[in-house]
Amino acid sequence: MTNHTDTDAADAPGGLMLAPWCGERGLEVLRRQNTAELTEHLGGVESAEQVRRRHERYLAMTDGSAGRMFLLLLDGEVAGSVGYWRHAWEGRDVYETGYAVLPEFQGRGLAVRALLLCARRAADEGVLEWLHAFPSVRHEASNAVCRRAGFELVGEVAFEYPPGHHIRSNNWRLALAG
Repeated sequence: MTNHTDTDAADAPGGLMLAPWCGERGLEVLRRQNTAELTEHLGGVESAEQVRRRHERYLAMTDGSAGRMFLLLLDGEVAGSVGYWRHAWEGRDVYETGYAVLPEFQGRGLAVRALLLCARRAADEGVLEWLHAFPSVRHEASNAVCRRAGFELVGEVAFEYPPGHHIRSNNWRLALAG
């Protein structure tokens, strides 16, 4: 396993880094991401209490083998979030990933670069062989991120996110080992 400092600038051109999820900065990015535009394909805007609980779950993710959440920093400014976590899929454990770039930072390829940095962290710190993403089949931008990051499209699946909200998703995966 690789030791990582507070930020991970390895192969992060243009001042892009992953920083550990933290207190006020983490909560603020979740609040800023909690818009109709950014949650359209994720079940919609969450209540303030749901955002606070999500933030607490992210703060608790400190074991790289179980998953981690990161702030996406561009030249020190919070531009979004990315992370990975254990997910039971088709009878086996895999890592699932999620990412969101704030609107003012979109269109620069940051999501692809952040996803690749996150995959590297999952490979370095984790114990599972696959990283999956499950964007809605209608979320063209998120599917393009997976394609450009080198994920393999496994196929279309029924997916539940958030709990109680069923969507048609694409199942993308990336091998983390070898």
